[in-house]
Amino acid sequence: MPSPVTLPRLSWGAPDASRRALLIHGLGSNGALMWRYGVALAEAGWRADAVDLRGHGTAPRALDYTLAAYAGDVAAARPGDGGTWDLVIGHSLGGAASVLAAAGDPSWTRRLILIDPAIALTERDRDIVRDSQTRSFDDPSPEAVRAEHPDWHPQDVELKALSAQQASRWAVEQTSAQNLRWDVTDAALRLSVPTHVIASDPDVYSIFRGKPAESAVAPNPAITVSVVAGAGHSPHRDKPESTIDALLAVLT
Repeated sequence: MPSPVTLPRLSWGAPDASRRALLIHGLGSNGALMWRYGVALAEAGWRADAVDLRGHGTAPRALDYTLAAYAGDVAAARPGDGGTWDLVIGHSLGGAASVLAAAGDPSWTRRLILIDPAIALTERDRDIVRDSQTRSFDDPSPEAVRAEHPDWHPQDVELKALSAQQASRWAVEQTSAQNLRWDVTDAALRLSVPTHVIASDPDVYSIFRGKPAESAVAPNPAITVSVVAGAGHSPHRDKPESTIDALLAVLT
């Protein structure tokens, strides 16, 4: 396992809340972009901590950007008392890292929610992701984000632009280059904690729903799936109310 780095955190909710959640963002993003989940959980009485992944936000830079390295970092991230998370929410790359961490250590979290997770990527999806990241880095301005996503909340527009300005372009490019085979389905099949996938709508764009990854992990009875209609790969930005409703329904 690669040597972990310590990931910076943003927090929502009371420090002494009895339930603790960890929020893990996707490729090219930052912890602040998980704010919809942080706000919703805090209002429900949780404490939620969002991390910046290595090479992203204000997190340490490194040379290793394999999925195993990302997983090692989040596995080393624990609640303040060093115990077990009550919930981990991982989006896209954060979902893949969460799967590896939870499969490797079932005591890491009691429950896992994966947001359109990058469990296994087709070559077409990898090309789409690379093209999206290239556009983000070529013009990391709020105006460019707003032009591509006119329906996003102003805070998501601001934070998405900031995330491209903060992240290491080399780190994001290396995340693709160093993971020639992007597939954590073996780990997903070993998951023993209750795991729910909130997938994007394949009629818009999803890297999980209707893809080989979905059928590959279906044999694991710990994994259930729901879909946010009308949402693309980032449902918490495309359809935030429906996504939070789906989250709270799972927790209830």
